[in-house]
Amino acid sequence: MFQKFSTARFSYLHMKYLFFSWLAVFVGSWIVYVEYSTYTELCRGHDCKNSICDKYRKGVIDGTACSSLCEKETLYLGKCFTAKPNSQVYSGNWGDLQGVIKCQMEEAPHYDLGGEMEPRKEAAPVAFNKPTKGTSVEKFREMIISHLKAKVGDQANLADLGTQVLSFTDSNKDGHISLPEARSTWALLQLNEFLLALVLQERDHTPKLLGFCGDLYMMEKVPYSPLYGISLPWIIELWIPAGLRRSMEQWFTPSWPHKAKIAIGLLELVEDIFHGTYGSFLMCDVRTTTFGYNERHDFKVVDARYIIPEATFQERIRQQRCDVDEDCLYGTDCLTSCDLTKHRCTPEVTRPNLAKVCDTLKNYILRGAPSDLSDELEKQLYACMALKGLAEQMEIEHSLILNNLKTLLWKKISHTKDS
Repeated sequence: MFQKFSTARFSYLHMKYLFFSWLAVFVGSWIVYVEYSTYTELCRGHDCKNSICDKYRKGVIDGTACSSLCEKETLYLGKCFTAKPNSQVYSGNWGDLQGVIKCQMEEAPHYDLGGEMEPRKEAAPVAFNKPTKGTSVEKFREMIISHLKAKVGDQANLADLGTQVLSFTDSNKDGHISLPEARSTWALLQLNEFLLALVLQERDHTPKLLGFCGDLYMMEKVPYSPLYGISLPWIIELWIPAGLRRSMEQWFTPSWPHKAKIAIGLLELVEDIFHGTYGSFLMCDVRTTTFGYNERHDFKVVDARYIIPEATFQERIRQQRCDVDEDCLYGTDCLTSCDLTKHRCTPEVTRPNLAKVCDTLKNYILRGAPSDLSDELEKQLYACMALKGLAEQMEIEHSLILNNLKTLLWKKISHTKDS
């Protein structure tokens, strides 16, 4: 009897072991297959490089990085970070420089509220066909000014920004602007991230542009991202409970004084793009993954695709048909209301940049805050999160809360080495 029980028990355990071994192999194979399939679908850097270099060799485009990318091969694409097939993102190495390479692979020209709020590139072979052959530098300047006006509105100092763009266009600094150089600049000007880098080039919030070829460009590397937490492969994210994920996010943060310095940088970005030198910009994705910081704990924008000119946003959102307010959402954070009499979205966002930023900063900056500061800091953050709209009467309150938060944090760290 005992022998029969042992044999049956062994048989059961053996079958259980075989089942779980098979399951482990199946799941492992599925993960590898999914990751490989996802990688091959998303990561098309080889195609992107070939397309860019083909146009460079044919004399269609030119830029500071073209020769290194296509001839000397001293600039190359590394690890793939692509999340969308039409916007390729890779780590990049260029001699001693490390950065992030971004390459556009968009095709059909149309407006998509769920994607970039800008026209996608025209399909080959007519890509990079502007400006046309025979266009003078003065005519190109007019094209630039007209485009910038459509993007950021009729600002008094657009001419200065146009001059900066022309200076940038002369990539080899020979005092002349070639047609391939002009076509590369025109393609880059269509991108929100490039436009923001131009507007904020005298500030340190956006990574520096290291080089470009056509609309492929390399930005300065931001070593620490997301703003807090840890970046994990999506397949692992699926298995981590939300509560554990929130706890993990707090494990991977700098010391509180460093967090305060980073937070001040984010607040300064809000200040710079709210009625700034070239109009207002809207932050339409305020998740922690879009921000980071460097070794000195200086705040940096990692992904600026969803920081868009308010004028551009309002023009596009008015054209959006809607039945409920949720139809009027761009990115993850720019929501307007639906006018049910016209079934069109209204142009004014329901929450300003500052309120969304304070929402993101709340858990980050309150955790570990000095006891003599935490109550007042929490009070200011909740007042900030309660801000609504961008109406004229809100501007004084907006500025007051922003200055109060910056002052509160700065007083606490200004006397330390962390400042």
